[in-house]
Amino acid sequence: MWCPSTSLSVWANAWLAGRAAPDDVLDALSAWAPVQSVAAYDAISIGEAGLPWSGGDGGGATSLLQLVRGAARTGADIHPVFPVPGDVRGLPAGTAFAQEAIVAGEAVLIGCSDSAPIGLVPAFVETTAETDLPGEPGDEAALELSWTLHALPGMLPPREHHELGEAEFALRSAVRTAAETLALTGSHWSAEAIDDPRALVEDLVDATLYHPIPDHAPNRAVRVLETAAHVDAVITVSSGIATAAHSSEEIRRATEAMQPLTTVVRTARVAAVTAILHSAWEN
Repeated sequence: MWCPSTSLSVWANAWLAGRAAPDDVLDALSAWAPVQSVAAYDAISIGEAGLPWSGGDGGGATSLLQLVRGAARTGADIHPVFPVPGDVRGLPAGTAFAQEAIVAGEAVLIGCSDSAPIGLVPAFVETTAETDLPGEPGDEAALELSWTLHALPGMLPPREHHELGEAEFALRSAVRTAAETLALTGSHWSAEAIDDPRALVEDLVDATLYHPIPDHAPNRAVRVLETAAHVDAVITVSSGIATAAHSSEEIRRATEAMQPLTTVVRTARVAAVTAILHSAWEN
């Protein structure tokens, strides 16, 4: 998994389908940050919508689970969205949630047949925590994953739909293009920017292994996620090389080369996550 919204969506969905335990959801989230919190964007609208909210302005991990369970109690529909400027499919238009989701580049939507839908937008926050370690009095920095709760009007917008097979086929071409682009950028600029671009790509891909995927996930969906992670890592490294080269022309060329790959990766990830969500409810 590549972002907190996917982890919460697939694991909460597995839990609601009886394919995972609450602790599995918390473990998946703790891989992103040891501390979870949830707070209402607008407490008044939360109350008016009758949402199952008991966390006040600073609920923790337990409050997050209670909220998800209550919001999706019947006919659960939980899924992540990954908006980017110019492509906001799946977002409820004209809402504060949509604005925050675009800034974050991710969010979670939860809806069901008999209650108002909600949205959750994650953000990493640095906090301080008391430490009692010998020789280390005072506070130490801690990382917290904070979820902002939004009450949403009406029905959830239609989900994006992409065929997993088509997404995998597109990724195969993207892998070749990404490898060629990395070789080009690395040979031109690595002396000034990154000593070993390919090693950095592997490090970025390895980092995704810390974030588990539910056992019920189809093998093809997992394979697509792994391939997408590799292409995404190449995009990240190549962009970093071009930026470090301090040439606007070099940055422009790298950006133009990678832009189509970014769209392919996003599409593939949406298709794979959709397949994983559906598989939780299959016999």
